Formats: sequence, structure tokens, C-alpha cells
Amino acid sequence: MRPPVLDPLFAPVSALRGVGPAFAKAYDRLLGQDGRPARVVDVLFHAPVSTVDRRSRTVIARAKIDEVATFKARVVEHRPPKFAQGRRPFRVLVEDETGDAELVWFAANASWIEKTLPIGAERWISGKLELFDGRRQIVHPDRVMDEAGLARLPPVEPVYGLTEGLAPRVAQAAARAALERLPALPEWHDADALRLARTPGFADALKALHAPSAPEDAAPGSPARLRLAFDELFAHQTALLLMRKRMRRRAGRAATGDGAKVAALLAALPYRLTGAQARADSEIARDLAAPERMLRLLQGDVGSGKTIVALLAMARVVEAGRQAALMAPTEILARQHFARIAPLCERIGLRVALLTGRDGAAARAASREALAKGDVDVAVGTHAL
Repeated sequence: MRPPVLDPLFAPVSALRGVGPAFAKAYDRLLGQDGRPARVVDVLFHAPVSTVDRRSRTVIARAKIDEVATFKARVVEHRPPKFAQGRRPFRVLVEDETGDAELVWFAANASWIEKTLPIGAERWISGKLELFDGRRQIVHPDRVMDEAGLARLPPVEPVYGLTEGLAPRVAQAAARAALERLPALPEWHDADALRLARTPGFADALKALHAPSAPEDAAPGSPARLRLAFDELFAHQTALLLMRKRMRRRAGRAATGDGAKVAALLAALPYRLTGAQARADSEIARDLAAPERMLRLLQGDVGSGKTIVALLAMARVVEAGRQAALMAPTEILARQHFARIAPLCERIGLRVALLTGRDGAAARAASREALAKGDVDVAVGTHAL
């Protein structure tokens, strides 16, 4: 039933650029289900949990402590740990015209550091700036870039929930690659509803989450998240409607009688049905008379008269030569229903019986026999039914 235009979204996550077999297995653990690997659409709907704002550019002396800072600095000195110092970190001293800071790596790849940060080179550094022993430092900088790398740096980076074997940059790259596979889709929501809610289109909402221009784009309560919430609700309701439609196609048994029992019941009532009760009874009667199975929920406040509507439905079934059951979730409620409808049933010639889990073996056997013989028209009870 899925239209071909959606096929790219239901491809396995391994189809995304940059996601190899190892990362695909990590995504399967994170987003897959039993017997179904992670798909491109799962990556698209894996929303970021937060963002990192790298839009501002600063100098070392003005960078705020305990916040992400992005600044340009010159590499002054390498301070590798001495052999006798064991697990001490590799430190690199950088400076600009306002001050200096240390870049710190634990369990460092010395050759990578020396190649990426040669002495005298100017680099853009981005990461959380901290104060340690009176000195500014960034432990394991998020980014170390030249000018070309800075030009490619997203101004705001999404942060995703991860699993073992899945790095942040891989998740970001996978999300961007998934966006590229997003086909052009027609709008499926009512235009007036979207204008009222001030939400973007489906594709624009996903782009705002995975490639935000500002932290507010992906924040909880943002228009993008509200739009996707609309889609989720719409899809859920549509799926329920499709299931109901499919269930209604299953053959049922038409139940129509001469109307005598129903007329007698209405005449025995000390009141007239309300408009809502009459309307519900009419719709149920139409469903019962149809050859398809009825699938209906009768909803109303306490005391609104649901029980009499149910009794009218059962009277119609008995008129058609069948039996009816009224099941309640608790024994107390079952006994209340029985006490309420038994007098009415007796006045119009409906034979009614109560069946609960507390019935003894003899009583239960007698009830079964009466039901089997057709001596009971309406059975009221708990799940013992």
C-alpha cells in the first residue's frame, strides 16, 4: 500500500552515505526493532535532544567559562606527557592577542595532534571552555579547524541520543544524509489548520530539527516539533480509521426483528429518551441490521443513560432470535446492571440471568445449560461470561 515515492525513506540505514556496516549495527540497536533493522525514516524521526550553538566568534580573554567557545588562535607549544608521567594528558598551548588557553587530550594520539596542530599554525578551536588551576582550558575540543573547516561548520549542531559505537558526528552526518533522501511530498493537512498553528511543512520541519539555524528551531515546543506532532496524531488516527474500515468489511450477521420488544421497552420506561439516546439507538439499530460487523463505542457521562441504550440494542438482538450479553468489569457493577435491567426485562418478556466468577459449580453449570437451551435471552455478568 506504500506509494513508491516513499521507498527511499524505508531503505535500511546502511543506504545512507557514510553509514557503514559497523554504524548500521549501532543504529539497529538504537532505532531498530525485533526482526527489522533501522531505516532512513527512523533516522529522520530520531529528533535531537539538544543543540550546541557555535554561531558566536570570540577571543580567548572574552570567552565565557563553562560555555562553548569558538575562537581563532596560534599554536605556541606542545606539552606531551613524559614517559614517567603515566596517564597524564597531552596539552597544547594556544594563544591570540588577548590571552592563551590549553587544549587537553587524554589517551591522546600524539601524531594526530602534531599533524593537526603544528607549531605556529593558526587554527579555529571550538569546545567548552573551563577554568582549571587558574588557567583556561578545553578538554577534548569538539572542533579543530582551518579556515575551510570553519566555512563548513554548522552554526548550530544538533545533539542526538546515542548508543555504543555511534559517535556524535556520525549521527549528525547520517541525519543530513537522510534529509537528502526526503522526497517532495504534497501537503496532507488542512491548510487552515496549519496557518492557525503557524507550523511549517513536513520537510521544513525535519530540516529545522536536523539542520537548525538557531537553538530555538529544535527546542521543545518549537513550530517544527508541533508540526511533527500533528503528523504523528494524524497518522495514528488514520491508522485507526483504516483498521476500523478493514474490520467492518468482515462479514457479520444482520439482526432485525419485528420491533415488538423494543416498542414494549420504550413504553415501559417512566421517561422518554433524550435526543442523544434516541440518536445513538437509531445508529446502533442501523448497524445491527447491516450485514457487516458492528464496531461502536457508546460514550457518555455517569447517569447519561448508556445502560438503557445498551438494553434497547439487546432487545433488538433478541427480537432477531438470538441471545445477548452485557459484560461489566467488576462483580459489583455487574450486579448493579442486573438489578437495574431485570425488572424492565421481566415486564417485556426478556429472560435475564446473572453470571459471575463467584458462582458455585452447580450454579455455573445450571447457567451454562440454560444458555445452551436458549432459556436465557440476556446474560449479565463479569468476565466469567
